[in-house]
Amino acid sequence: MPARRSGFLVILAVLALGALRPAIATAQHAIPTPESILGFPVGADYKMATYEESIRYFQALAASSDRIKLVEVGKTSEGRRWYLALISSPANLARLDRYRDIAQRLAHPEGLTDEEARKLTAEGRAFVDISGGLHASEVAGAQHTIQLAYDLLTAKGDPTVDAILDNVVLMLWPSLNPDGQSIVVNWYRETVGTPYEAAPMHELYQKYVGHDNNRDAYMLNVPESRVVARTWRAWEPQIIYVHHQSSPFPTRIWLPPFAEPVATETPPLMARQVNAIGMLIAQALETNGQVGATHMGDGFDAWYPGYIDYLPMMQHINAYWTETALYRYATPYFYTLQDFPASMRDFRNQSLYSSPWPGGWWRLKDAVGYMETASIATLDYAAKFRRQILMNRVRSGQAAITRYRKEPPYAYTISPDQRDPMAAVELLRRLAFNGVRINRLTREAVLDGVRYPQGTWIIPMDQEFAPLVRQLMTPQAYPDLREYPGGPPEQPYDAAGWTLPYMMDVHAIEIRSPLTTEFRAALGPVKGPVADWAAAGDADFRTSEIAAGIPTPVGHTGGSGPTLALDPRELNAFRAMNEATAAGGTVRVAGGKYLVSSVGADPVARWATDLGLTVTRGPSGGAATATRVALYQPWRASMDAGWTAWLLDQYRFRYATVTNADLRAGDLGRRFDVIIVASDEPQGLLEGYAKGAVPPRYEGGIGIEGVRELDQFVQQGGTIVCFNRSSDFAIEQFHLPVKNLVAKVERKDFFASGSILEVTTDTTHPVMAGMPARARVFFDDSPVFAPEAGFEGAVLARYQGDGTPLASGYLLGAEKLRGYAAAVDVKHGRGHVVLLGFRPQWRGQTWGTFRIVFNAALFGREAATEAKGAPGFWTAPAKGAVADSAPKKP
Repeated sequence: MPARRSGFLVILAVLALGALRPAIATAQHAIPTPESILGFPVGADYKMATYEESIRYFQALAASSDRIKLVEVGKTSEGRRWYLALISSPANLARLDRYRDIAQRLAHPEGLTDEEARKLTAEGRAFVDISGGLHASEVAGAQHTIQLAYDLLTAKGDPTVDAILDNVVLMLWPSLNPDGQSIVVNWYRETVGTPYEAAPMHELYQKYVGHDNNRDAYMLNVPESRVVARTWRAWEPQIIYVHHQSSPFPTRIWLPPFAEPVATETPPLMARQVNAIGMLIAQALETNGQVGATHMGDGFDAWYPGYIDYLPMMQHINAYWTETALYRYATPYFYTLQDFPASMRDFRNQSLYSSPWPGGWWRLKDAVGYMETASIATLDYAAKFRRQILMNRVRSGQAAITRYRKEPPYAYTISPDQRDPMAAVELLRRLAFNGVRINRLTREAVLDGVRYPQGTWIIPMDQEFAPLVRQLMTPQAYPDLREYPGGPPEQPYDAAGWTLPYMMDVHAIEIRSPLTTEFRAALGPVKGPVADWAAAGDADFRTSEIAAGIPTPVGHTGGSGPTLALDPRELNAFRAMNEATAAGGTVRVAGGKYLVSSVGADPVARWATDLGLTVTRGPSGGAATATRVALYQPWRASMDAGWTAWLLDQYRFRYATVTNADLRAGDLGRRFDVIIVASDEPQGLLEGYAKGAVPPRYEGGIGIEGVRELDQFVQQGGTIVCFNRSSDFAIEQFHLPVKNLVAKVERKDFFASGSILEVTTDTTHPVMAGMPARARVFFDDSPVFAPEAGFEGAVLARYQGDGTPLASGYLLGAEKLRGYAAAVDVKHGRGHVVLLGFRPQWRGQTWGTFRIVFNAALFGREAATEAKGAPGFWTAPAKGAVADSAPKKP
């Protein structure tokens, strides 16, 4: 017992950056120093390496050492070749295939006996995945990987490092966001030494998504997410550690354990190990004199499973992140007592903040040093407890299998007969890409008197990744945590609810009874094994073997006539429409359907086969749709605008990107039919970056002049579509007769951040074409509308008049919503302002409301005229506001 305790609690000073320096003096002279390749030491003031420079250094390491192997794993959104460094002893690198096979078997322990598991854990090596730079503006992470690689490769003869290399295979990503690393470093090089040296950026540091690259782990919408997921499924590491830089000031590094609440399906054994690693890192830092570590991050909960550095917990991998302190890029800063919050100026040591940081200089090299200590402490833990880590992966996976053989849900069923059959396919492909086994009934089967037809998708829960399935498929109930008794609720660090069947409008059913032998006999695998998919070499599940196993539904054709009618219930209908218009075809709308004509070569068979569409031929008619669409892009980098661009690009919309100068140039009606404004703070939209905060070309927002041109655009017949918070901007600046009822309500009385709510929709309105009468929307600090005197237009969606609309997440103050509008179409002059009081394209997850974005983008002058005759169109009374009571149709 004493020896084991020593192994857990004593981390020698050799773990730290400074303590490794003596060993470097006796290292191989052939291994180049970072400075010899980069031109500066890692962590130098005002200096950072781009991704290209970093890879050039890693290539030099691979050419000079037998302890490192560089592997290309895929390409980024911008087409950069992406590399992973494998670092271990030469003997381990020679047996990589064998150790990977062992890791695969331990990760999928069905049928594995205790004796077999003990032999494999004795033979196997721990795979530890370490990275930085995911959030590229948190710059130290992708710089520390350079130093970490060099120090591990040159510390020969050091017993701690030798033990690490003998027992561990380090999977070191030079950067987890190659595009962003170069974007940020190049921006800094442009501004360093100018008044804008610490200025925020004007663009996202990853295409479309920016910071949300760490929110895409289960949806896998961007190539980087798929490359990482595929790599992890190929290697099945036991530890995944991602470095970040956002430690709560004045602490210097935040470490696990996580704050409350944590994801409900987190395997307890994994949680215990991550907590232990967090404490060991803190001890290593103290041993090395690197003070200021804390576990007090009130905001760093682990409730949302979409983090790339937490979702693997549901796959029985010890996954976590840490947050090291950051000033601005590579610029040093001297902190004085005046910088400290008043409550921290006494420098009192606390239970979870044992050595308060006293202030002074904070440099990039300090952050790099803290990160390297944390990385080596993690590797040292893996080396010392290799067998335990490997065996705990087995035990945790087996526990999940056993649990769901004894208790419900025993499976989930998804019928291929959905409002949009492709939505179910997209959901299943994402689960499969993340390693979940999917089955399909090869014949009709009966369970508990219920008949399930051939072709029904079955997700059995007696599998090792069942925690992930349940975390994504089950409605969330975020706990009612208050800042103090009777006070406002604590805000979730991220979303409170994300239930995928609700978000994607997929009907899924829990099976609450054990699967019988007869039922199991009817199950057929869709494609496999999962590991083969992961190593298939294609990071796009639309074209990989997963797509072959979970294929596009078979479409249908019929009817006769000159036009092709497409149903907006099927999202792929919009891909087909945009393909047709790109080829010179026309699109009109009538009776809730889109009518495509003049498409040249007949695309019907291809649309039915490739897109799974139902295509019906019919007569001509209908109103013309908008063809000239613009998306407003503020200079304050907007993830919501980025996700909007992602969505439009996915479905092949042609659109222009407009900036403040474009709006102020005027004559908008000559250029555009519809302008989309993604969710943003009203003041931020109006004012943008303050003068002097950024280079002059990026200063300012839409401004009064831009507002005037936008107002004129609508008055003359154009359409503006506002998402979520941008609706408040339109209400205020255009003086619309609509009130946001929750704009000034305190959080203790109303709160619903990042939750799924239910609404009823007016399916007769063109913007709601294809929507179900009862739909679910993603509410995220959203407005709630009440038309006032002078309102003319339509209520597109409203909350029910009684009960609660909450479907998943958290809602305080349901009475503030009852009967009021979630979306409205406001007639303004000859044009329209469409206000969507929710996030219809949130992170590419809300498939159930994508069509609202598409319909709104097509809502041109003729379609808007047609809407005036719809049953839901109404005019408010000329006298007396109607905001005090729930609006009713006349």
